[in-house]
Amino acid sequence: MKKYTYVPGSFIAAWLIWELIVRLGGFNEALFPTPYKVLLGFGELIGDGVLFKDIADSLVRFFIGYIISVVAGVFFGLILGWYKGIWNYINPIVQVIRPISPVAWLPFIVLFFGIGQAPAIVIIFIAAFFPVLLSTVSAIQNIDPVYIKVARNFGIRQPELLFKIVLPAVFPGIASGLHIALGTAWIFLVTGEMVGSQTGLGFLIIDMRNNLRNDLLMVAILTIGFVGLLLDWGVSLIEKWIYKRWGIEK
Repeated sequence: MKKYTYVPGSFIAAWLIWELIVRLGGFNEALFPTPYKVLLGFGELIGDGVLFKDIADSLVRFFIGYIISVVAGVFFGLILGWYKGIWNYINPIVQVIRPISPVAWLPFIVLFFGIGQAPAIVIIFIAAFFPVLLSTVSAIQNIDPVYIKVARNFGIRQPELLFKIVLPAVFPGIASGLHIALGTAWIFLVTGEMVGSQTGLGFLIIDMRNNLRNDLLMVAILTIGFVGLLLDWGVSLIEKWIYKRWGIEK
């Protein structure tokens, strides 16, 4: 894909800048490790099997929460965007709840869902739901009226009109919300794991910080970034597949 064409060169440049900062800044490598020391840290965590296990645990939580949020966000977004009267009534409540950090709900999430996997999944759901919902509502309300007129001329009625005609027509608008939701959900997954989990990349950050292993702490941080990049790339591939399947030009 075009937006990933310069990825190798970007990483090399970042490596060199990082190395220069450590060397010229005179930092203690135990506090601010060099790229080479972090690379050795990758080998250590991979060799122990810790890194891949934490990645797998994080991805399981992420996909459960993200997929549920996308399905719910698109479904309710289609309905609320179509019936503007209902949306106008609910919108003020959504705008009040939307800016609240999902982590702020953690005490209540634990109260209702207990501890373990559930709190992180619920946090992911909350983080991803609103970007998908709002992008879907906005796309529906700005749909070209021609689609509706043509569908009705062919005798297409609800619910086929909403899910077979309107949804493909507004998908490009929804897609931007999916990318925003993915980034937001991945950020708050890590935050949720830092607060209430015993596995995952967020927990790995806390564990390495407590053990004063800043090299492995940096490994965890970089892994979060790399996995996030791969997730965004994966969503882009799915998006292109949907465009092709529905015959949408992009």
